Amino acid sequence: MIGSPLANNLMNYFKSPTSVGVFETFIVMAAVYFVFMTAGAFGYRVPPAGWRPDGWTPPVQKDDMITTGHVHLKDAHKTPQFWLIWAVLCLNVSAGIGIIGMASPMLQEIFGGSLIGKPELGFAQLDASQKTSIAGIAAGFAGLISLFNIAGRFFWASLSDRIGRKTTYFIFFALGIALYASAPTFAHMGSKVLFVSAFCIILSMYGGGFATVPAYLADMFGTQFVGAIHGRLLTAWSTAGIIGPVVVNYIREFNKSAGVPADRLYDVTTYILAGMLVVGFICNALVRPVAAKWFMKDEEVAALQAKASALPSGPVGSHGIGLGGFDGKAALAWLAVGVPIGWGVWITLQSALKIFQ
Repeated sequence: MIGSPLANNLMNYFKSPTSVGVFETFIVMAAVYFVFMTAGAFGYRVPPAGWRPDGWTPPVQKDDMITTGHVHLKDAHKTPQFWLIWAVLCLNVSAGIGIIGMASPMLQEIFGGSLIGKPELGFAQLDASQKTSIAGIAAGFAGLISLFNIAGRFFWASLSDRIGRKTTYFIFFALGIALYASAPTFAHMGSKVLFVSAFCIILSMYGGGFATVPAYLADMFGTQFVGAIHGRLLTAWSTAGIIGPVVVNYIREFNKSAGVPADRLYDVTTYILAGMLVVGFICNALVRPVAAKWFMKDEEVAALQAKASALPSGPVGSHGIGLGGFDGKAALAWLAVGVPIGWGVWITLQSALKIFQ
């Protein structure tokens, strides 16, 4: 949502008769990413064991899917829960990540001339200038699903605090199956609104899956090693980064070589992705609380926390949480994040509106 239009603007700025400006663009973006990422990293503080925000009291625990114990990092991957959640994340991400990379060509090939007010023209019938026009419109679709990816991380993760992680993933899979299975019908109807809406919801659940899975792991394995366990679980994301694009791209190319019309290139793909979500639904249903034998003893946890508390971790205390107020540092942090996101949202909405004109 931010990177693509920024890169495009930079290349237009740096281009010359002998260069398209890619080298200079990479240098500038590398510097920008370096500044933002290091600033974010230096902003972290590790609170001491047992720390709570001022004035906060823990809610009464009623969900048997949320443990009060802790599983050691060396044991987490030995449990069936780890691999079931691994499969849950992998399948949820595979179904979304393949679409992210193909969002623009998918919209162009399915709707063709209807994107520029010429519904009688299919994608293959468009001339070069018309294809350039619809490519710009389809870029708005890619930005729009990125926006929903962001929004989904807030919405679904917050909802999971109320309804539970397992139920949230059940919604991801059930709703995702219905939307993927319906996408070809929406396309054949020529309904851009329904088609775009379906994939925006799907990508919100892609983002929501990432935002919810750390809490799912904390519920299962406790919080002591959740960061490291999450790091290992993200191999599911790496795997999905292969599976998703391979499924989407290879089937698309196979259909093209078989002479399938452009507006039907993705029908089989969406049905396969829906089938993958069925498997994910089953894996999520099989998740049960971790067996008691895997939990560390209280004295082991206390020893680890005491050791960690002895390490220098920067300033401690409430870090402003629960104290109220809005100082200069907080304002700068909000601006550093809010201005780029605001610009990205503005660019995205401008481009996305063209889809429906």
